[in-house]
Amino acid sequence: MGSSLKRVVLVALGWLCVVLGVIGIFLPLLPTTPFILLASACFMRGSPTIANWLHQHPKFGPILYQWHHHRAIDRRVKRRANVCIVLSFTLSIFVVPETWQKIMLICMATVLLIWFNRLPEVEAVAHTPENT
Repeated sequence: MGSSLKRVVLVALGWLCVVLGVIGIFLPLLPTTPFILLASACFMRGSPTIANWLHQHPKFGPILYQWHHHRAIDRRVKRRANVCIVLSFTLSIFVVPETWQKIMLICMATVLLIWFNRLPEVEAVAHTPENT
């Protein structure tokens, strides 16, 4: 694969991941953080300019900084994510009609919450961009 074609594919995949990550904010079955991390990885290899933009983004930048430097998630981000996961899955469970779908959603929520809450946490020590 040529260098320019590889860059185009990586940038396109990165933007797809950003879109899926943003959609994942509102849909329980699409996790936001893994898509943003994957987008960051694609952009770092395909377009450093876009990677820099994503890392400077007011919402995604601090999460990416914590992950890349500490392999951890800020405690406040984790709390907010837990609330969003529980609320979105609860809404979905009430919306779906079939019992097997409700059971499937409960199982998925349980697995997601267990996995997510096992990730290491970082406590904010100062009001710096990487800690807010």
